[in-house]
Amino acid sequence: MARNEGIRFVSSSIKIPAASSWPPSFPPLLHSSLFARHTLSFHLDRAKEVIHRFLTSLPNKWPHPPLLCSSSLAMTRPEAELNPRRHGREDEERVLISEVLIRNKDGEMLEQADLEAAAAGALKSCRPNSALTVREVQEDVHRVIQTGLFSLCMPVAFDTRDGIRLVFQVEPNQEFRGLICEGANVLPSKFLEDAFRDEYGKIVNIRHLDQAIKSINGWYQERGLTGLVSYAEILSGGIIRLEISEAEVNNITICFLDRKTGEPTEGKTKQETILQQLITKKGQVYSRLQGKRDVETILTMGIMEDVTIIPQPAANPRKVDLVMNLVERPSGGFSAGGGISSGITSGPLSGLIGSFAYSHRNLFGRNQKLNLSLERGQIDSIFRINYTDPWINGDNKRTSRTIMVQNSRTPGTLVHGNNQSDHGGLTIGRVTAGIDYSRPFRPKWSGTVGLIYQRAGARDDKGEPIIKDFYSNPLTASGNAYDEMLIAKLESVYTDSGDRSSSMFVLNMEQGLPFLPEWLYFNRVSGRARQGYELGPARLMLSVSGGHVFGNFSPHEAFAIGGTNSVRGYEEGAVGSGRSYAVGSGEISFGMYGPLEGVLFGDYGSDLGSGPTVPGDPAGARGKPGSGFGYGIGIRVDSPLGPLRLEYAFNDKNARRFHFGVGYRN
Repeated sequence: MARNEGIRFVSSSIKIPAASSWPPSFPPLLHSSLFARHTLSFHLDRAKEVIHRFLTSLPNKWPHPPLLCSSSLAMTRPEAELNPRRHGREDEERVLISEVLIRNKDGEMLEQADLEAAAAGALKSCRPNSALTVREVQEDVHRVIQTGLFSLCMPVAFDTRDGIRLVFQVEPNQEFRGLICEGANVLPSKFLEDAFRDEYGKIVNIRHLDQAIKSINGWYQERGLTGLVSYAEILSGGIIRLEISEAEVNNITICFLDRKTGEPTEGKTKQETILQQLITKKGQVYSRLQGKRDVETILTMGIMEDVTIIPQPAANPRKVDLVMNLVERPSGGFSAGGGISSGITSGPLSGLIGSFAYSHRNLFGRNQKLNLSLERGQIDSIFRINYTDPWINGDNKRTSRTIMVQNSRTPGTLVHGNNQSDHGGLTIGRVTAGIDYSRPFRPKWSGTVGLIYQRAGARDDKGEPIIKDFYSNPLTASGNAYDEMLIAKLESVYTDSGDRSSSMFVLNMEQGLPFLPEWLYFNRVSGRARQGYELGPARLMLSVSGGHVFGNFSPHEAFAIGGTNSVRGYEEGAVGSGRSYAVGSGEISFGMYGPLEGVLFGDYGSDLGSGPTVPGDPAGARGKPGSGFGYGIGIRVDSPLGPLRLEYAFNDKNARRFHFGVGYRN
């Protein structure tokens, strides 16, 4: 068995009794050098006593200083603070020492030669055939104690025929044979083992022990935990006993402040809605880092303007109370804005959309969201009601629920446009209602399941339903004016971090459920992935997306390839419309000035030869190539709405095109 394998480590959760040495004000940090009060300083105090004995043992030829307390006080002060002007003439009188020895308390040689060498090496002034003062002897006693290997050092003088013999009688510390640690509720046992294992079987060195204690205190500080070693002692048999004091969270108090005056006020948000968001719980060791994450979590709810957590002393000195001050944002209101439709490809103003919305971000004081919005353009129109409960009450998995009802009318040009602009307008009308549930699985994974009903069909420019396009190709899969479907939805998302250089993966699957004979039966699978790389001052972003549809589906639901978020250099949907598709993109971005970035990009997309398998072959009828690539340059500017993108692209048909977009590419 290896020498260090027999070490005994014991850890317990014994609560530390209240002691006068505990700081009355626990947070934010406890004192980190309490150990010195119980060890090295204690030994130095004992050294002051033995100096007195030493003085009484001196031969008559060594005069006794009249101010003993002044000379022994130097034992507890750094040498740099010693002021020789304060000492009288007696301190400067010297006596010749003929011999200096290191012995144990019985006057015998030490069993371990290395201990004797350590004590002798600590002596600076006391050398054979040297003239010494009392103060110089005191300082050497101090140095021997400061080695950390001895609990006692007593100088004794003997008058011999050869002169005065000075003997330093030392008492070594015990050998380290085990460790008892009390009060460590969160400190890992392995950390303690690693900190003390190499010292097993060796003489306890107070300095090494102090370093181990500092490493324990450092473990708490690095993790933002309020805890430290509050007491240490060496028991008989070489057992080191440590008491660790950890500040447990006692009570968490929610206090709402007026956003104008800063005075306490009555909040609209229910306290349980706030408390359930917190990682910090009553009875846990208080962590400042965890408290910081709690503040960020509350702010991401979107209903608070400001959040602070203030630790306060509790009635129990081993616990801490937390006061959370919250300033609420206005709960809701009306807004208006505008945007650009990605499905409009012709006309300078035809793609503009105006919007009007009402939102309530803290419905019933439970952080539930209600949004009613209306978007209207020359062709586009969308009316949407959206209700979200971000955390279903009582669920311990943080499941959210969203209920949505939408009536929309969007351009059909993505699939049924290009090369037929002379044949009248075509729009797709959809009535959609659904519910979905989302839940985080792991810190970087989340999933969503849902059920959606949709009724969709094509309309002409007069708003009348139509079932065939200009080429007499079907516009619906059922042959009726509208296709109806009930869709089961499954989505899984992996995000490495919020940084755009991080990796991301999204997988979607939609299954049509034919509960009624006329409802469509199909399976649609799609996915996209992104990976970023830092290249010095530049950043490389690679992305890929693809998908396939099995079964019967509406032609306007085909995958449209080409456009601002697909293959740049082409109009929206101008590359192809397929049952399958794949698009790859590469971007190199680099900072230019402030929020302005430059971008070099290249895109490629293909329908994988699946265009003719779409009902009516809308891509073939309109002469879409089915594959193509584009490349170009652009600039990107950060804004409150997200990145604003202006790009100039060339395609493989020698055509060039400007693209404008808001937000990052999908």
